[in-house]
Amino acid sequence: MKLRILTFNIQHCKSYLQGNPEVIDFDLFADTIKCFDPDIVGLNEVRGEGPNPAYTAQAKILAEKLGYYYFFSPALNIGGHGPYGNAILSKHPFKTTEILLIPDPEIKEDGRYYETRCVAKAELELGAGLTMLVTHFGLTDVEAENAAATVCTAIDNAKTPVILTGDFNVLPDNPVLNPIRDRMLDTEDVFSHKGSLSFPSDKPYEKIDYIFTTPSIKTEFATIPQMIVSDHRPLFAVVEIPD
Repeated sequence: MKLRILTFNIQHCKSYLQGNPEVIDFDLFADTIKCFDPDIVGLNEVRGEGPNPAYTAQAKILAEKLGYYYFFSPALNIGGHGPYGNAILSKHPFKTTEILLIPDPEIKEDGRYYETRCVAKAELELGAGLTMLVTHFGLTDVEAENAAATVCTAIDNAKTPVILTGDFNVLPDNPVLNPIRDRMLDTEDVFSHKGSLSFPSDKPYEKIDYIFTTPSIKTEFATIPQMIVSDHRPLFAVVEIPD
């Protein structure tokens, strides 16, 4: 069964070129997602509904514009304004959903930015079954190590093939990805332009966004389109999962 997969850090639906953090453009992001016609979408930096009027149910709004099912996976509440985290949009209904919190570092260095993170997990009845994981790694080494450990536990516990997407905030040669690479394949191996970069979208100088699959899933195509919508470029792949 072929599936079209998209991962996209949407920076709370802020139009990157507009340069005004208070302006949220749901139509722009819904139209961007729609042009890929994805079966499943992993989203990072998604706001949920909260006391601050700028915090609305972004996953629900995008899903309704696209006609998709959605699962919002908040990791934290931003300064009391509202929840914030990852989301999964899908053309297909979810069998189960779960929020896997990534442990915060026990010791934090002065002057470094820390943020509680999570993994959105959804099981779908597609082919022989599919587990979708969407994550957003922290910026420090210990946060990334905790995130990788959380992801690997989820992969090891999965009863079906797994697709893992997200903003990992590390370069492809970072050893923190090694435990994931021991378990999964990087769709970059079949990029139409291997070595394409994802951040920042206007003048990218690094690749920090990924789609990984367990070995039973075959990647047929993957690319990072030259699009300036969010501060990250989206990453798109076509995969075949076992029947």
